[in-house]
Formats: sequence, structure tokens, C-alpha cells
Amino acid sequence: MVGNRPSAPVAQPPGHPPRAADLARAVAHLAAGDFHAALYAASDACHADPDDAEAHYAYGQAWLGLNQAEKAEHAFAAAIQRAPAWAEPWVNYGVARYRQGAIHDAKTAMREALRHAPGHVAASANLAAFLGLTGERDAADLLLRESLEREPRNAAARLNLVADLLQRGRAQQALALLEESTVPGNPAEARHWHLLSTLTLLQLGRPGDARAALEAFEAIGTCPPALTPLWLWRRLCLALAEHDLAAALDEAAAMEAALSSSGEAMLPEHRIMAHYDLAKFWAGQGEPARAFSHWRAGHDLLKPGQPFCRADHAAFVEASQARLDRRRLTDGPRATNRDPTPVFIVGMPRSGTTLCEQILAAHANVHGAGERGALAEAFHALGGSETADGVNAIAGLDGAALDAAAHRYLSQLRALAPDKARIVDKMPGNYRFLGLVGLMLPGARIIHCVRDPRDIGLSIFSYRFHGHHSYAHDIADLGWAIAQQQQLMAHWSAALPNPVLQVRLNDWVDDFDATLSRVLDHLGLAHDPACVHFHERDSDVRTVSYAQVRQPVNARGLGRWKTYQAELAPLIAELDAAGALEGWPDDPFAAPNAVALPTQSAPHSISPGR
Repeated sequence: MVGNRPSAPVAQPPGHPPRAADLARAVAHLAAGDFHAALYAASDACHADPDDAEAHYAYGQAWLGLNQAEKAEHAFAAAIQRAPAWAEPWVNYGVARYRQGAIHDAKTAMREALRHAPGHVAASANLAAFLGLTGERDAADLLLRESLEREPRNAAARLNLVADLLQRGRAQQALALLEESTVPGNPAEARHWHLLSTLTLLQLGRPGDARAALEAFEAIGTCPPALTPLWLWRRLCLALAEHDLAAALDEAAAMEAALSSSGEAMLPEHRIMAHYDLAKFWAGQGEPARAFSHWRAGHDLLKPGQPFCRADHAAFVEASQARLDRRRLTDGPRATNRDPTPVFIVGMPRSGTTLCEQILAAHANVHGAGERGALAEAFHALGGSETADGVNAIAGLDGAALDAAAHRYLSQLRALAPDKARIVDKMPGNYRFLGLVGLMLPGARIIHCVRDPRDIGLSIFSYRFHGHHSYAHDIADLGWAIAQQQQLMAHWSAALPNPVLQVRLNDWVDDFDATLSRVLDHLGLAHDPACVHFHERDSDVRTVSYAQVRQPVNARGLGRWKTYQAELAPLIAELDAAGALEGWPDDPFAAPNAVALPTQSAPHSISPGR
């Protein structure tokens, strides 16, 4: 939510009679920010006219202003029941559900608001924010740009687009977006504007201008508790940029105190990112235990909305091994095409998939398509679900069904880059669906990226991934899931008729030229010297590895797990029990490196209805 004050409702539900005195008092109190008084007045209005949608809506606004999301949800639901075509209650119902961690319900609510009020400013901006948080970044980007084209003064959409650009390291584009418009007159939106301006200018190496932006934020008035940790983070980053470590340490301590005392006022994502930001700072200061405690706190906030079940995951893996074995993949019905265009780069997140894709994408005959959801969509369309039953359905497909699915998939793939010989999909989690690749795309090539499982575990645990990564929120579950991935990939490597090449992350460091030659030979491609200079390309990388792939290959990060060996003990125990550490020595050739200075986070804004 932009700010803490829900504004008074302006748009009235169709055909509703004039406001009663109690409702008028509630609206006035809401406008003044007196949520307790608004609550009593709105309650009186609800009792006076139980069928008045506006009374229930005002009651929900008051509860939301008091940071009581569950009670607000019920009030907004009552308003929706009485005026289902009124968009504003849908928007605030979605905000209330999001504040309780139900982000998918929040997306549904925003879509309902847009169904009744196409182009609704807050619903568009909020839906885009929620899409981004659940990993649907392309859809979020499109929605935000359409919203801005339709209404250039939509500050929430502009700010959310700026936040997304900053997360991708596109500070110059973010600044251009800010400079295309003026600071909003609404104090809540103006605060977020100045906070994002500060981060943008810091990313551009302009600490003097960043200080001016932060002073503009402070000039608005006392910082609301919901924004205090975000404000202190900017002060911390500014202190680092000005080489004042003592001030940065003071700001970090103040931020921790503000975070612990903020109660329910902060948006969930703001609270999550505050923990990740503090973790990065303390990691950089050589305090691994303190850093890890913040990573753990961030995951604890994410865990309720993304429950993980080992039994369900194991059942899927076991069914894949049993039903999609070498006999089924080789002798059973398969699609008739032998199209060599598709290339799948798979592995656990943070295993080097982005690096491998960016190296290949520099090749004249290769298109890097990023992380596509097309293979998962095909699996769900053909199998119904990512379960043992889904695997059984895939294994039972006949040649005609596989040919039809392959035609759809390849038509969409080739449309991305008709002039390229190879198109790379680097969605790491596609390893789960390689059995379908063997049946549907017999000509596809597969590259399996691997890295020390302990480094993978630490790297996953220390990043805020958008999308669904339920296995990552418990350190022991994470170790177990990494071992399961190794087990399934060992099966695919033995069972698939498609060629599978394993590439270790340290292979690129040990001998880049030899590794590049091996990868290009695997794909049937000639050498292209542009691949050596991959980091010089201005590519739009939409993963957390965007900074790493804009510099030459280096050994930073290899062996970093040793600094956190005590904190990683549950993960290491799971890996060891599964035999997943075989071949990975405790002493890599590169010693652990210090963590770089923090990359400032850019949280999204969530807007209330009017």
C-alpha cells in the first residue's frame, strides 16, 4: 500500500441512496486519518443500514488503517456481497488478503476489480506488483507499460516499473521513467517516489543527488513506521557510498530496531526485503551468524504462503523414474520431429544456468529466450498436474498427441527468433519435465549445470527469489531438494535418448576455452569469438544473476559455503545422507570470498482503492 491512509470512497456503487450521517462521519474520519473514530462511525452506519455496501467498505477501510487485515477482509467481502460490480472493495479486499500472505487471492481480487472497471489505476498497479512477486515478470511489465500508456499520471504503475528496473540493474532506464513525470502531490506516493529516486541515484553512483532525494523524502514529514526500515536502508546505503562505515553500522542497528517494532504496519514484501537487505549488509561485514538470522527471518515470512511437502515431491520424482524409464523414452511412442532448435539449460537455481545461457546467446546463431514457462505449461496441459498421476498421463501419450503438442511448442518457439539455429530456454526447473522433452522434442539438446551443492544451497537461501520456491524456505528441506534434483538428473542422463551435457560452474573458471568448445560441439555449432566477450553485451537479464553475467568469468562465490558451515549444518546433513557431496571436496581451488557491498532492494508499491 502506498502510505497508511486509505482515502475516502469516491466512486459509489450503482443505484445506492445518499450517505447517512454515520457514514458521512466515517468518511470524514478516514480522510483525517483518525481510524479509531472512523471504525466506530462506520460500525454505526453498518448497524443502521446492514445492506449499505459503502458502510461496510468504510468499515473495512478503518480496519485496514488500523493494520487489522483479517477484519478488513471480512468487511470488504460484505461490501462485495452487496455491490459485486463495485471495483473499490475488490481492490481493498485484495490488499487485505495480500497482507495476510494470500498473494494468489490478491491477484484474483485485482482481476475482478479490472473486470468491473477496466483500466482501474490501483488494480492495474497492484496486479502487476503481485505478478512480479510470483515470478510472472513479463506479464507484470506489459501490464505496467499499458497502464502508463493509458494514464501517464498513474504514479503507482510508474513506481512499480521503476522498482522492477532497479531489481534488474537498469538504473538509467529507471531514472528516465522518473524524469518523464513529476513528483506526485499525494504525500504517500511522493514518499515512495523519493525512496526509489534515492536507490536509482545510488545505483548510478551519484551519492550527492541521492542525498538530495532522501532529504526531499524527509521534508515531507515524520516517516511513517511502515516505511521507517526502508528509509533507514537508504541512509545505510548512502553512508556506504560516502565511505562512512560507522554511520552505516548505526543505521543498520536502527533499522533492525525499527523492523522489530513495526508490528503489522509494513507490507509483507517490504518486511521480507528489509531482512534480506540487512542480511547482505551483515554478510559484507563478516558477521555470518547475524546475516543468516535475517535470511532465516525472510524465509519464515515466505514459508506460510509456499508450503512444501517432501512426500509429494518424492512421489513425483519416483514416478518419473519408474514410468519414464529408458525403455519408454526409447521404444515407446514419440513425436516424429527431430528439430534441433530447442536447447534446454537446466539445474538448480544458482548453478550457473544464466552464465551458460549468456555465453551461448552471444553466438550469432543462438537466441537466448531466458526462463520460459512453455515446457511446464505443456506438461500441465498434457499431464494435468505436477504429480505422480501427471507423470503417468505423460507416459501414456500416443504419437499423435505428442506430434500435436510438439507442433504447438515448436511453432511458438521458432516465432521468438526465426533466423536462429538454436533457441535456449534456461528455466532451471525444467529438469522436472525432461521426460516430456524426450517424448515431444527428440531433437532437443540438454545442458545440465552443476555446482557444489553447499554453494547452491547458500546462494538460494541468501536470495529473494520471486515465484514459487517452496523447497527453499527451510534449510534442511533445501538440502533434501538439492539431493532429489541430483537423483532425478542422474536418471535422465541415463534414460534420455537426447544428448545431455554436464557443465560444472568451475569448468568455466578452470578452462573457459575448452568448456566453450565442449558446449558448442554439443549443440552442433561452430566457434564464435563473441561468446568469449559475452559480458560486454547489453542483454536484459531477468534473474538474480544479472550483475554476475555482466563481468568476465571469475571464481567469486566458489567455496563461499565454508563461511557459513555452522549455519548450513542441517542442509549439509541432508546432502551427506543422500550421497550428494561425492565429488565435491571441502577445499575448492578458490578460497571463500567476502560478499560484495549490498545491492539496494527496490520494493514494489501496493495501492489501496479509493
